[in-house]
Amino acid sequence: MNQVVEQPTASAGRRARGGGGAARRAERTAVKFEFARYIERNIPNLEILNEEALAIIEANAETVLEEIGVNFVDNPAALDRWREAGADVQGERVRFPKGLARELCKTAPSSFVQHARNPERNVTIGGKNLVLAPVYGPPFVRDIHGGRRYATLTDFRNFVKLGQMSKWVHHSGGTVCEPTDVAVNKRHLDMLFSHMTLSDKPYMGSVTERSRCVDSVEMSKILFGDDFVDQNTVMTSLVNINSPLTFDPIMMDALEVYAAANQACIISPFIVGGAMAPVSVAGTLTQVLAEVMVGVAYSQLIRKGAPVIFGAFVTSIDMNSGAPTFGTPEAAQITLGAGQLARRMGLPYRSAGSFNGSKLPDAQAAYETANTLNIGLLSGVNFMLHACGWLEGGLVASYEKYVMDADQLGVLHRLAAGVDMSENGQAMDALREVGPGGHFLGCAHTQSNFKEAFWKTNLLDYKPFETWDEEGGRDTMTIAAKRVEKMLGEYQAPAIDPGINEALAEYVAKKKAAEPDAFM
Repeated sequence: MNQVVEQPTASAGRRARGGGGAARRAERTAVKFEFARYIERNIPNLEILNEEALAIIEANAETVLEEIGVNFVDNPAALDRWREAGADVQGERVRFPKGLARELCKTAPSSFVQHARNPERNVTIGGKNLVLAPVYGPPFVRDIHGGRRYATLTDFRNFVKLGQMSKWVHHSGGTVCEPTDVAVNKRHLDMLFSHMTLSDKPYMGSVTERSRCVDSVEMSKILFGDDFVDQNTVMTSLVNINSPLTFDPIMMDALEVYAAANQACIISPFIVGGAMAPVSVAGTLTQVLAEVMVGVAYSQLIRKGAPVIFGAFVTSIDMNSGAPTFGTPEAAQITLGAGQLARRMGLPYRSAGSFNGSKLPDAQAAYETANTLNIGLLSGVNFMLHACGWLEGGLVASYEKYVMDADQLGVLHRLAAGVDMSENGQAMDALREVGPGGHFLGCAHTQSNFKEAFWKTNLLDYKPFETWDEEGGRDTMTIAAKRVEKMLGEYQAPAIDPGINEALAEYVAKKKAAEPDAFM
């Protein structure tokens, strides 16, 4: 479902008070943009593992947890919780009787609503739904004008604005890029404030230190109200497992804070096949399942019913250079198989994205991105982080790549809708009207359906060669740069209660003043 939002400029609003003519002029000059509801699939998932294969992987994962176990590093409280739950704890190594972790996972919900400050932007994560969120974590940015450089807070705010203006992007995301011009211990405050004020879509919280997670919860309570946050999920945040089979204290701090506050976490092994997991698909899936089960189970020890997502960030390794590779068939098989395992556990699933290893938004980036995006759709992903903007193996957030990917996310929406088999979709009237040897351009069915019949790009060039040549022979990156400029030029911040905005700004200022800057 698409919705049209009109945001008149301030000058247009003043003119509107002058009478009917002024009002009509204001309407014509108003900035209009559409946003799409999160995807609700009407197509089947692609399942590549049969029942025997799934049973083997599940049994092997249980064996890994029982015989090998996992490490909980520098976390005595976690070890005590596992000991009380019936696990075998020796030093920092925790081993699990078969079935213990999976049984604890059963209290995690199969889907949940993440609320946005604009209720029309709420998303439901789970079931047949797919929520698309932008790139997360790059320290560098790239654009056609400045090339590759360290990201700044201005860049971060620009990406939040692009997300707000992008029709097919449902979620504002989290660390869309690292604002390296802001102190490490304070930049989370600026990032959260930007998400909360420059966008009205859902957002993610900080996970890099326990106090920053607490700040995320506290700022969310200012935005939504204490009681609302206590009773509803307003953040979905990323908790990576230090694969193989290691749970570090920073990520566990984040999981503990968010689970206790009823805020969602993505429990996501960080898999680089051949380095941090076995080279085989089945072996990697075994490790992924074992790690996710422990992370989800631990969230339920903190708070039964806490919302969590089964995560699988998957890439392989170039055995010649050691660099990560993307868009490979093996990664696709793992993504598809992990989706089946997530559904068998009754958990929402996170994987895939606009993954690529290219240095520029070029053909390599496009091929690898298309492979991973389409596999994500077919594998039943419910929350897709990195859906737009990813470049250079995740080191770079690219302005041009962001809008290129965001445009292509519309293809996922159309594919997921399935085939229209209504009377209108069958088009028998058109076939009867045109008959042999005619054409369909002028028939009644075409005239009544042409506006919505085919997906339309807001970016790609389909003009005749002569027109394209006269306009300068622009490539896609050049066109995308113009699109970025246009979107940022038309951006207007969504309305926010002035009192809430002031309270958020005061919280940020107070927290920043409480300690010196630290850049390490």
